[in-house]
Amino acid sequence: MGESRDEGLDALIGAIPEGWSRARIAGQAWGVTRTTRAGGKVVSFEAERLGSAEGLGANIWFTADGAVLKPCEVPAESVLEVLRAAASSHRP
Repeated sequence: MGESRDEGLDALIGAIPEGWSRARIAGQAWGVTRTTRAGGKVVSFEAERLGSAEGLGANIWFTADGAVLKPCEVPAESVLEVLRAAASSHRP
């Protein structure tokens, strides 16, 4: 799949804690994992609906032009929907 730029992408991924955590997405339990690499220049994001084979992943590259979403074999909008919901689930 292609890449996507989203002005709020850095804030969304920033709301997800490093490592594995639980999130409520559309009323269901998901496990989300954030792994920071390359000195903070790349973040991997993976999400899996618990008790199901449904999941997705993406890398977020932080470039001089801003954050760039590189989804792994799924549409960028699908990743953004899950990322938005997971970020909301982690906010107090």
